[in-house]
Amino acid sequence: MTATIEAAPPTSVTRREQRRVLVGTMVGTTIEWYDFFIYAQAAGLVLAGLYFAPLASNNAPLAQLIAWASLGISFLFRPLGAIVAGHLGDRIGRKAMLVFTLVVMGAATALIGLLPTFDQIGVLAPVLLIVLRILQGFSAGGEWGGAALLSVEHAPTNKRGFFGAYPQIGVPAGLILAAGVMLLVTTSMSSASFLAWGWRIPFLVSVILIIVGFIIRRSVDESPVFTEMRARKKESAAPLKQLFTKHWRQVVLTALIFIANNAAGYLLIAFFSSFATKPVAAGGLGMERSPVLLASTIAAVFWLASTMAGGILSDKIGRIRTFQLGYLLLFVWAIPMFLLIGTGNIVLFALALVILASALGFSYGPQAALYAEMFPAEVRYSGVSIGYALGAILGGAFAPLIAQLLLDQTGWAPSIGLYIMGLAVISFIAVSLVKETKGIPLGVSEH
Repeated sequence: MTATIEAAPPTSVTRREQRRVLVGTMVGTTIEWYDFFIYAQAAGLVLAGLYFAPLASNNAPLAQLIAWASLGISFLFRPLGAIVAGHLGDRIGRKAMLVFTLVVMGAATALIGLLPTFDQIGVLAPVLLIVLRILQGFSAGGEWGGAALLSVEHAPTNKRGFFGAYPQIGVPAGLILAAGVMLLVTTSMSSASFLAWGWRIPFLVSVILIIVGFIIRRSVDESPVFTEMRARKKESAAPLKQLFTKHWRQVVLTALIFIANNAAGYLLIAFFSSFATKPVAAGGLGMERSPVLLASTIAAVFWLASTMAGGILSDKIGRIRTFQLGYLLLFVWAIPMFLLIGTGNIVLFALALVILASALGFSYGPQAALYAEMFPAEVRYSGVSIGYALGAILGGAFAPLIAQLLLDQTGWAPSIGLYIMGLAVISFIAVSLVKETKGIPLGVSEH
């Protein structure tokens, strides 16, 4: 017979400690994803011409496809980061891995801001850029699982969705910060100056943010569930082996549950800005860059609010129903969204992004709580991190590239909406196969 002992955050963790954890996971995740999104923004705006155009023999569309591929390639290294951070996180703790991933991501981002272009050092420039991008992917693969578990494992049982939404809102908050900094930089200088050197500023700002995040995360207490595991000497000697032999189905489901949200999210993060600002002759909408970035920033605010709402709602009606609502909304909005975007009207463009962002929160806010509740404590960091990373590869890794290919081949933007609808169906089915997890114990199992 197996008895499960629930960690008791309401009594063992003070409210002050809970607040510190929530701030630490949100701020750290915001900074981590600011770094990630700055590259996504730059890939759509400047990196194609500075690093990849010569490789494409001055073929601008091909150079942009290569730039999108460089965005996606880092996702292939997320599972490696998830495996390393997950294994160590299940062995030595959640907190240490959060500090480690934050420093790695920040260092890679700052170095991109200092990297010479193709004209300066030749083919070594795109090679080094991709290496740094791989480091970003490795870091991101281990970041989310640690932040999600630190928040959820500190939470009272009836507020796990709410607590788990804090690291989740770090993603739209990172997008707000990234788009805001990019908007400030682009509006404060000429296009020529931005292309020559101004684009580097958002990458270098990361140095300041990493110092702030490092200080905050160092002050966060270790997860009470991991502390209980260590006190009972219950950590698994081989968490990865145990994960894949006993819990492979949960890993597959967590990956499939995430793909539609991640794909649509990366269109919002990266593709829409590039498509809108690209000249009409090059297949874009020819819109001005500053209003488009402002629209993306406004949409990110709605994404943040809906993510928190999704987490809170999942504490009331359950994780599964909240996810299903989010994917239903995404399915319904996919085609109308592209019809509005295709008008080239900035108001309708902003409206399309705002409604998309509002829908995304319901399949993002409950994610940390659902994933934590799907795995036992001994393999939880590995399970949630690897599932999340695989979902990111299948969903967002090459979503901008696939969207660009669909647009180039069909000349009809709503064809991208059909792609998103298909992913929404897959994710809806996957989450429907999971038995409701709300309220189950998170503590250490004793056999």
